[in-house]
Amino acid sequence: MMKIEHDEKLIAEIAGHYREILRLIGEDPEREGLLKTPERAAKALVDITQGYHQKPLEIARKAIFEHAGSRIVIVKDIEFYSMCEHHILPFFGKITIGYIPKGKMIGLSKLARIVESFARRLQVQERLTAQVCSLLAEAMPTDGVIVACNAEHLCMKMRGVEKQDSSTTTFDYCGRFEKEPALREEFIRLLNF
Repeated sequence: MMKIEHDEKLIAEIAGHYREILRLIGEDPEREGLLKTPERAAKALVDITQGYHQKPLEIARKAIFEHAGSRIVIVKDIEFYSMCEHHILPFFGKITIGYIPKGKMIGLSKLARIVESFARRLQVQERLTAQVCSLLAEAMPTDGVIVACNAEHLCMKMRGVEKQDSSTTTFDYCGRFEKEPALREEFIRLLNF
């Protein structure tokens, strides 16, 4: 992922809010260990939400090529890190993408960039999965797209129910994957390949 340049005015404004949050929870933002924390936290927030400044459709369309073969293309285990929009806590995992080419294919690294552009926003796993699927179906001609996402959520591990071994799996699909259950089953079998 490309590093973005930090807008110093934006960083200062966000840092001011972090400083106030530290005060509100009972901390002293002037103590030695916290002096630079508001600025570091502001820069981290800008970095982990850089997806708001990216255009996934443009990313995809930069690497679409002619292709006459392949019954199915699968790119497995694209790791991602995101922030839950409900608690602003991290969730992270892996996405696997499958598609059936229809005369075109997409550069493999673009799939990872598309995942990142959606993950680097305040997000929910269900929407993330659906956005990747829908974007690929829009970006190029295919006979179907399927996306599987497995993630762990710190909002379930650190707070609330505190279930350490839980993970969530979501699927979204369209085209032949929607119409043909046997094709979905083949994809799921290939996940363990």
